[in-house]
Amino acid sequence: MKIKEIKVFVCCPGRNFVTVKVITEDGTYGLGDGTVNGRELAVVSYLEEHVVPCLIGKDAHQIEDIWQYLYKGAYWQNGAISIAAISAIDMALWDIKGKLAKMPVYLLLGGKSRKGVTVYVHANGETIDEVIGNLGAYIKQGYKAVRLQCALPNSKGTYGTMEGKKNYYELQGNRPLPPENEWSTTKYLNFIPELFKKAREKFGYEIELCHDVHSRITPIEAARLGKLLEPYQLLFLEDAVTTENQEGYKILREQTHIPLATGEKFNTLWDAKEMIQNQWIDYVRTAATHGGGLTALRRLADFASLYHVRTAPHGAPDLSPICLMAHMHFNLWAPNFGIQEFVGFGTPEINEVFQYQVEMKEGLLYMDDQPGLGIDFDEEAAKKHPYKRSYLPVNRLEDGTLWNW
Repeated sequence: MKIKEIKVFVCCPGRNFVTVKVITEDGTYGLGDGTVNGRELAVVSYLEEHVVPCLIGKDAHQIEDIWQYLYKGAYWQNGAISIAAISAIDMALWDIKGKLAKMPVYLLLGGKSRKGVTVYVHANGETIDEVIGNLGAYIKQGYKAVRLQCALPNSKGTYGTMEGKKNYYELQGNRPLPPENEWSTTKYLNFIPELFKKAREKFGYEIELCHDVHSRITPIEAARLGKLLEPYQLLFLEDAVTTENQEGYKILREQTHIPLATGEKFNTLWDAKEMIQNQWIDYVRTAATHGGGLTALRRLADFASLYHVRTAPHGAPDLSPICLMAHMHFNLWAPNFGIQEFVGFGTPEINEVFQYQVEMKEGLLYMDDQPGLGIDFDEEAAKKHPYKRSYLPVNRLEDGTLWNW
């Protein structure tokens, strides 16, 4: 089954998404997500100029060979842009294979390991009371796991919250440049434990709670935070420190028994190798869009399972519903699946462009059994939402030093 055409779309139904459509000679098509937030057009260029011309005429069934061809054949093979392009093609090929086999992709991966996908949602707020209120609302909706993020008092912008509840486009105004946030580790360490103390006092310990530090503190500072949060029994502490120097997690692991999660910026298994084999983390959070697609994610899961590490794929709002559906199939299959980040059901604009079906019952996400990934893309609807240049914020310390966002 030869590849006849590959189309690349970039649209903005609230957020920018890069969508790939691979079409075979009999008209069967598959969809993939290649979004890299703030660098979307770089992926589009890589796809259109360097990937698409190499794939026309190739056999769409040869997923593994195409993956290796795009990875090893480029020589300059690592990095967010090239891997996102490979990921999008890989998802689309799995979608095609499922449609041709008339099976959902999880059956091609080996079948279900569970009846539904455990998810966690985000309870954010500008005050502790607002976060606690949002947590209570999610508990009433049936969610069993929630991430808590709260703005730091008297700080300009905190990860997980939006200044004045504006979105990134509003924060950038008519001249799109990265908005700037402000950071104080001292204020953060003195404030965040109170959030979890109040959450446990009000809702007890049956609800799973987690928190994202977003790599803003050093290993020894993270060790202190872990100790402070240990009484509140978090499901995991996410991205406590940067991952470039992986031994930072060794320091953290030796100082606290709080479970650790990281990996949303990993592009290959090699990025995660030391952390997994040394058991410095408990959850690896690599996403299908940023980690090489389903082909690579399956390999990562198998390796992680040898070391008691579970998967918890990244599920931020800058990953399109195509990635969500790829994760649904992966999560149903992976024996060592842990939990899926879930930002909620799409907006009317997103659901006009992407057609898919998921349903949440008692903390588990379910989908209909459809051939392939179970999602479609409306090209005409996408035209109503043209690309808007946008950036994630940058972060500075109070003295102006550029810091990790």
